[in-house]
Amino acid sequence: MDQILHDLGQLLLKAVPTFLLVVLLYFYLKRVFFGPLEQVLEARRQATEGNRKLAEDTFAKASAQATQHEAAVRAARGEVYREQEEARRRWEQEHAAAIQEARGRAEEMIQASGRQLQSELAEAKRLLEMQADRLAGQMAEKVLARRAV
Repeated sequence: MDQILHDLGQLLLKAVPTFLLVVLLYFYLKRVFFGPLEQVLEARRQATEGNRKLAEDTFAKASAQATQHEAAVRAARGEVYREQEEARRRWEQEHAAAIQEARGRAEEMIQASGRQLQSELAEAKRLLEMQADRLAGQMAEKVLARRAV
């Protein structure tokens, strides 16, 4: 057993320089390779997070602008519909006024025609009465002239 412990001690003594070399290599790589690599990876992560945040902010702004645009379009449509409705009402009022005016003129024409007919009727009656009196006189003369003969 002493021999085994002795051999084990010799083996450990020979492994100490390799162990020290591995430890030195670890610290060297940590400082020279992994340190800068971690810095580059951290800078990349920050840039990625910054770009992601910028993209989220831009998306939020675009959504807000789209909402504003949709509201503006709805308001413009409402204004157009209101103007169309107002124009339609104005047209209906003008149309109703034109119809009322035409009815008024037609009524005046009817009344004027009625007055003219009354006037012509009175004139015709007067003429007929004159002709009736004249014809009656002529007939009476002819009847009396035949009896006298």
